[in-house]
Amino acid sequence: MRIAVTGSSGLVGSALVRSLTADGHEVVRLVRRPPTRPDEVRWDPHGGTVDTASLGPVDAAVHLAGAGIGDKRWTAAYRREVRESRVLGTATVARALAALRPAPRVLLSASGIGFYGDTGDRVVDESAPPGTGFLADLCTDWEAATAPALEAGIRVAHLRTGLVISPSGGALGRMFPLIRAGLGGRLGSGRQYWSFISLVDEIAAIRHVLDRPDLAGPVNLTAPNPVTNAAATKAMGRALHRPTFLAVPPFALRAAVGPFAAELLTGQRVLPATLLASGFTFNHPTIESALTAALTG
Repeated sequence: MRIAVTGSSGLVGSALVRSLTADGHEVVRLVRRPPTRPDEVRWDPHGGTVDTASLGPVDAAVHLAGAGIGDKRWTAAYRREVRESRVLGTATVARALAALRPAPRVLLSASGIGFYGDTGDRVVDESAPPGTGFLADLCTDWEAATAPALEAGIRVAHLRTGLVISPSGGALGRMFPLIRAGLGGRLGSGRQYWSFISLVDEIAAIRHVLDRPDLAGPVNLTAPNPVTNAAATKAMGRALHRPTFLAVPPFALRAAVGPFAAELLTGQRVLPATLLASGFTFNHPTIESALTAALTG
């Protein structure tokens, strides 16, 4: 297949591109800077343009681009950047794909489990309604921005990804150095649920959804055994042979990251019902196996 990918330099995007090209697929990377390679095509998410003449026909698109949720302090300006990079970028991609002739068969568009808001101990799957809060509102509008592609008859799947476990990036990746230094600990009470997925399973799940014409709409990309923040932190400590008895109080989180602290102190207990029903098998269904894979892979 010829597959367009945005966000190809990110943690998930770069791993996905390696996986696709290793299997002989032709990947076209949409980049925001002037292209420097034959496999790159310019796009401008804020300006609403894609160089479709250079893009040409594609069989599928995987849209992963967006400003990092926890990369910077959550000022009003950065929250606006996070939102616009997702909503405007997705609308730009969806419109461009809808205008292609022939249109691609499928668009996989990133989303997040923040869609469900703070679920507490309540288990949710793809049938649950949206929650409340900044991330829930963002994910709702993010997914709605794919409407032009859906209206053009393109199969659209929303990849509601959890916390991706990798030592080289992602939310949990930033915790590894702290725990190695003996400074890791639960966030707040630690009772908030963290629904995670290993990077290996994230890529395998994306490939699974890409290849299954019957999968559309929301698809939770999370392992089937979510754990609390306290349990995840202890597991990381065991894997790294370091103590994790320290706790980060809410006021310290607010001082460090601003309003994003509210999101770190909430959680989602999410099950991947659609993936499991479609026959997907997880390589790393538990936090322990996901951490082992991240640290030894």
